[in-house]
Amino acid sequence: MSSLNVSRMCSQTLVAWFLCLVAAGSHAQLVRIEVHPVASMTISDQDFLIGRKEGKAVTIAGELRIPRPGTDRLPAVVLVHGSGGVSGFVDDWSQQLNAMGAATFLLDSFTGRGIVSTGNDQSQLGRLAMIFDMYRVLELLARHPRIDQARIATMGFSRGGQAVLYSSLQRFYSMHGPSGGLQFAAYIPFYPTCNTTFGGDGEPADKPIRIFHGSADDYVPVAPCRAYVERLRKAGKDIQLTEYADAHHVFDWPFLKNPVKLPQAQTTKRCSLEEASGGVIINSQTKQPFSYSDPCVERGATIAYHPQAHSDSVKAVKDFVAVVLKPK
Repeated sequence: MSSLNVSRMCSQTLVAWFLCLVAAGSHAQLVRIEVHPVASMTISDQDFLIGRKEGKAVTIAGELRIPRPGTDRLPAVVLVHGSGGVSGFVDDWSQQLNAMGAATFLLDSFTGRGIVSTGNDQSQLGRLAMIFDMYRVLELLARHPRIDQARIATMGFSRGGQAVLYSSLQRFYSMHGPSGGLQFAAYIPFYPTCNTTFGGDGEPADKPIRIFHGSADDYVPVAPCRAYVERLRKAGKDIQLTEYADAHHVFDWPFLKNPVKLPQAQTTKRCSLEEASGGVIINSQTKQPFSYSDPCVERGATIAYHPQAHSDSVKAVKDFVAVVLKPK
């Protein structure tokens, strides 16, 4: 069908407009958007680490985007936002994946909890609570008639990248994951925080992990991720770190063509943390329970777009998704 005929058809009726959406091919990436409530729990990091499920029940939500009509089951990618909530670049990634034929689920862990941003106050929500949320979304998508439960991956950014990275741990799945051994098919963390050593963090699920980071990141430095990846690679795990020279935090958001200074942003870039007995996260230097009032916590960071890193990472992610999830 020619583009002229499609244009004429689309101008006539609402039904014709829908047919246009299907016929226009590359110009249409979605045929359905569903907003789903997600029953979860607000849980402290300590409770998460000891397997306790006695937090405050909460209903969060997410947006499922289905790229084409039909009854066939599609692969899906759960997108996990960072400290600023679901931002524009998360939507950009969703569109890239939808265009490949993959459904996406944009998880919002903040709004249902009354949080707008944790950028200046990370204590508003435990880091690991978002992993609990992700497991509940995995359960939800596994029941959906259009989603193939064996082809659900997850991709996250900054705080969300940390959640994606450590959601892979077998220990965490055993305590909080879906029943029946259901797991994500792949993990794609962008500029995650890697400066906490968890018990059992050397045993991720037997699924591929691909990390993308910038060498100029002064918000969440890449160095701890290098060390963690090297440790897992030596153990034979399928994990890779792609590092982009001169790229800052959020290098994949074209909106940030002019670098943005965040003078009050909390950063733990000078901190080294570890899990101690009883699920307590301690400062590795002081051996005392960690808090955001610790001297190692600083304020101030830069976020900035890097066109080459963005372009290269889009290609790398698409190539990876094509192999692992096999969208059509």
